[in-house]
Amino acid sequence: MKLPVALTIAGSDSGGGAGIQADLKTFAALGVHGASVLTALTAQNTVTVTAIHDVPPAFIRAQFDAVVPDLQPAAAKTGMLSTPITIATVARAIRELRVPNLVVDPVMVAKGGAKLLRDDAVEALRNELLRLATVLTPNLPEAEVLLGRRIGSLGERRQAARDLYELGPRAVVLKGGHAEADAIDVLFDGRHLIELTAERVPTGNTHGSGCTFSAAIAAGLARGLAIEAAVAEAKAFITEAIRHALEVGAGHGPVNPAWALNAGVREASARSGPAS
Repeated sequence: MKLPVALTIAGSDSGGGAGIQADLKTFAALGVHGASVLTALTAQNTVTVTAIHDVPPAFIRAQFDAVVPDLQPAAAKTGMLSTPITIATVARAIRELRVPNLVVDPVMVAKGGAKLLRDDAVEALRNELLRLATVLTPNLPEAEVLLGRRIGSLGERRQAARDLYELGPRAVVLKGGHAEADAIDVLFDGRHLIELTAERVPTGNTHGSGCTFSAAIAAGLARGLAIEAAVAEAKAFITEAIRHALEVGAGHGPVNPAWALNAGVREASARSGPAS
């Protein structure tokens, strides 16, 4: 069996809700083989992050050199890149190894509030990585940091998507989940501005939603979808992952990238009847 390969370049979430754990679940659910380059280890659960260990730059590069020439990923995504040297290492590897179809999720803060991107790394992210991105997927707070201004109305979000595009990515999806009213995502590719809407699911269990969304876009690109189609598929996928979010832990529970797989298991179990 042959599957396209996608690469996640991100931190590990020991609680299993975000980071490479969410990315690999998403890849599997969307028919893509997932490989990984770990950039950080976190000790975290649904409530908080208690410790962060940044992977040494030489070992980050060793993972790239092991994985990319052999598995030849058709797409990749970045997640937690907490330090300037981590960002520089990742950007250099992507350029030198010619990793295609890069989705950049500019992870800055964990759901529980812990900072995952150091203040001195924002400029490195802006200057070194965004120009390599096929798709950039900031939420509203992340876009405000990247642009250095407040973003409120839908009109301001449209302009922000255009301004983020000027920083170098081929396309920008400015996510609207943090908006007080609508949850409209704005996609801009330099020519067309498209608004993607979906039902807002009333739940506090949204840990890993950004990771899952960006991983779903990367999975679509790895399977050969055009940017707009990959983003539309990812929007539908994350909506259902939030709808089927998991009630685990005492804090923000995770979205469920395996929602479709879980449904298939339940259906198969129902058809087979009780075990004898």
